[in-house]
Formats: sequence, C-alpha cells, structure tokens
Amino acid sequence: MNFKAEIMDEKAIDRALIRISHEIIEKNKGIENIVLVGIMRRGVPLARRIARYIERIEGKKPPIGSLDITLYRDDLSTNLEQPLVKKHDIGVEVIGKIVILVDDVIYTGRTVRAAMDAIIDLGRPKAIQLAELIDRGHRELPIRPDYVGKNVPTSKSEIVSVMLEETDKINRVVINEFYL
Repeated sequence: MNFKAEIMDEKAIDRALIRISHEIIEKNKGIENIVLVGIMRRGVPLARRIARYIERIEGKKPPIGSLDITLYRDDLSTNLEQPLVKKHDIGVEVIGKIVILVDDVIYTGRTVRAAMDAIIDLGRPKAIQLAELIDRGHRELPIRPDYVGKNVPTSKSEIVSVMLEETDKINRVVINEFYL
C-alpha cells in the first residue's frame, strides 16, 4: 500500500463537522427529537464531536449512542459455529426518535445497511438519517448520506483512511493506493 494524497487535515475535518452540525440542526428544525449514534469504530468519536458542535450552537447536547454492527454484517463468515449474540444496548432510546447514524467513510453501503438493521431491532425510530465524513462512491446498495463532509471520487484500488485523535493520535484523511 502506497500513500497517494492527504485529502483533509485537522482544520478541514473540523470545518466539515461544524457544517454537518449546522445542517443537522437546520434539517430537523432543532435537536429536540434527535439521537446521534456512532458506528464503531471511528463513527463514535465523530458523533461525539458533532454533539459538542451542536451543543455550542444550540446550548444543549443531543444524546449519543454507539453501535457495533459486527454481527449484522452480511459478510460475516459462515464458518463460525454459533456467534454469541448479546442483548444490544447502544446507550440511548431510539423508539420514536430521529436517529442520525454517524460514520467515517461510506463505500458500498453495506455497513450502513447493517447499522439500520441493528437500530430497527432496538425499536422503531421516527426516521433514520446518515452523516458521513467521507463519501467515496462505489455504492452497491441504494443508500445515500443526508450529510457529507466531503465527496471524494476514488477508484476501487484506493483506500480512504480516516485518522482521528481519539483512535489514531492524529487528525487527517488520506488516500492510499492498494496494489494486488
């Protein structure tokens, strides 16, 4: 794998998240009924950052949950004997709420589909919206984010890597070339 380009630095990430925060407030006419749910791993710190920006704007922080979609993925190996399925607790109530799923990169749409399945298993939300820091295209499912930090057209041989202070000790988004 070879480094190709940096597409966002720390300031660009912050600007994108501030814009997404404003768009969430505007689209939902405030934050009264919203819940932010970060998709593990990097969606969780992104959801926390968006919540902080919303709090600065609105004076109130929306509830934040985290979601592990591992057992909902359609590419989970069928070689497992019996995966252990635990009662799911994302830390927030979703019934009747506007759930905003937050993730770092949308690619095929399969992660988002799995996240929607997991959310619906918890109860029926009023609506599900999607916030992504990066949309790199190549969708395999008819899923489109409501909020996008940056659209980055990529080839399938490229990998978009989001690095965040909370998980990687640095804030930047890069594209790497993957050679088979």
